[in-house]
Amino acid sequence: MISGSTRLVALLGQPVAGSLSPRMQNAAFAARGLDWAYVACEVAPEALKAAFGGLVALGFAGANVTAPHKEAAADLCDEPEGPAVNTLAFRGGRVLGFNTDKAVVAGIEAERVCLIGAGGAAKALLPALPGEVRMFSRDADWPPDASDADLIVNATPVRGELLVEPRAGQTVVDLAYDAGGRATALVAAARAAGCEVIDGLEALVRQGAASFELWTGAPAPVDVMRAAVRSA
Repeated sequence: MISGSTRLVALLGQPVAGSLSPRMQNAAFAARGLDWAYVACEVAPEALKAAFGGLVALGFAGANVTAPHKEAAADLCDEPEGPAVNTLAFRGGRVLGFNTDKAVVAGIEAERVCLIGAGGAAKALLPALPGEVRMFSRDADWPPDASDADLIVNATPVRGELLVEPRAGQTVVDLAYDAGGRATALVAAARAAGCEVIDGLEALVRQGAASFELWTGAPAPVDVMRAAVRSA
């Protein structure tokens, strides 16, 4: 139950109805015994600036930002970490923007990367990707070519279309997920090929854990967060 002393965190995006972030973060707050609550807020692009001001005025501790707002959010931050952000922290009336999406690919080694997508999610991941990165988007270089890639990253919301055919020996990261737990076409193909796979649910946990720690200063209960999304 939310009380007058509850610290609030928001999710800003459009759409947000299918997001598992509230389930995951609220489970994490409960596991750490924190009187915090995470709420999803549907925000249209033209209302994003007003939403920022509203959250600050209402005393929110922070927020996550998802599609289609990651680049626009960076422009509205007092201190943004790069051209796209997915996590906000409100401190002393200032809006600090962070990129916890980088945690999704932390520790992965690769010489050649096939990055599918050119929006906010792709731009957030780009600084953390190893090796030589080739970016593909429908507005420019298409279709994607992963024939010589060690790492394939899908940074689009596409779930049902197989954008590339993965092969054994590649690592596949897919940011897209189905709230019902069904594998995306790319994840299913990658698992069948014997690839090392980070699916959208694991990606959500990794970036969410980093966000949790930025807001609360407490270690994230990663196992609790993972169980929350896997059991959805």
